[in-house]
Amino acid sequence: MGAPHWLALFGMILGAWLLLYLMAEPAGLRDAVAVYGRDYWRDFCTLTPDAAGFARMAAMWALMTAAMMAPTVLPALATYEDLRHAGAAPRPGVLVAGYLAVWLGYSLLAAAAQLALFSAGLMDPLGQRAVPVLSAFLLAGAGVYQFAPMKEACLSRCRRPLVFFMQYWDEGPWRNGLRLGLVCLGCCWALMALAFVGGVMNLAVMGLATLIMVLEKLPGIGRFVTRPLGVVLIAAAALRLATIV
Repeated sequence: MGAPHWLALFGMILGAWLLLYLMAEPAGLRDAVAVYGRDYWRDFCTLTPDAAGFARMAAMWALMTAAMMAPTVLPALATYEDLRHAGAAPRPGVLVAGYLAVWLGYSLLAAAAQLALFSAGLMDPLGQRAVPVLSAFLLAGAGVYQFAPMKEACLSRCRRPLVFFMQYWDEGPWRNGLRLGLVCLGCCWALMALAFVGGVMNLAVMGLATLIMVLEKLPGIGRFVTRPLGVVLIAAAALRLATIV
């Protein structure tokens, strides 16, 4: 774990979370204004859909997905590293690039969805909350998906990375990374969409979601998380609907 590529990966994760922290805080409270200037941080950190535009919204979502999803794939990368030492595969940089490429695609879709929701009046300008009916729908959808066969199939591959790599090893690290990203997307896309409920760029929500997604992928613990979480999400959706009526 002390190899340069591992240090680079951990540095990327820490850097992404640091940037998210800086972006989530009001500009006037950050020491960085002394270096970059107050106007820079205000313009960079205030990512309202109408002011920021699609490109900067997509960059924000890409940063969020990198910070949240990279920790969940560490067990798979450790398995890849063990297999690499036993063979002649390259370092995992290409694998990670393929993995993150999938989540970049998700980020583009999420940014487009946020802009559409804002334009339709279903979400406030800062992305802090969706209208109650939409929140209930997202919670219920994520809860039901916890019981879906696709979710279980994707989780089973995430929980057994050795079997995954042995099955697809000959495809090479780039395609392995893409495939791993798609499997991870199948596990986590609905939970990531709950950012529209808890607040886009809400660090507490992002941290909790990251922890849940990491635990879900652990072989010994994940089965005690997935379906109970589905029950909790469905109950939360019912409670949200009850507050509307």
